[in-house]
Amino acid sequence: MEARAIQRNIRQSARKVRQVCDMIRGKKLEFALNTLHFSNKKASLQIEKTLRSAVSNLLNTDEGGHLEPEDLFIKSIFVNEGPTARRFRPTAMGRATIIRKRTSHLTVVVAEKDDKKNN
Repeated sequence: MEARAIQRNIRQSARKVRQVCDMIRGKKLEFALNTLHFSNKKASLQIEKTLRSAVSNLLNTDEGGHLEPEDLFIKSIFVNEGPTARRFRPTAMGRATIIRKRTSHLTVVVAEKDDKKNN
């Protein structure tokens, strides 16, 4: 049993968000939430919100009502690039340079551990 949550247009580049996602990929839910809560990266706040939303989505399903949060883990988490806003800044000799304000899309999939089903 699994559920997912998607957050779009995070106002941070995909590369920076991926650094935080790599820390928690495949980990248990409790460990991942603690890691994100005490991380000093800006992306950890958005990832924590999306992770909590995915867990809520799973627990609100008909089959997910009997699940315990301790039995959950992050099945997959990935980040894609979103649209880039372009702004112009004046530079020397009358020129202009582009400032790229990048965004990203985050997808989190949470699932139940399989070892509990086998026993």
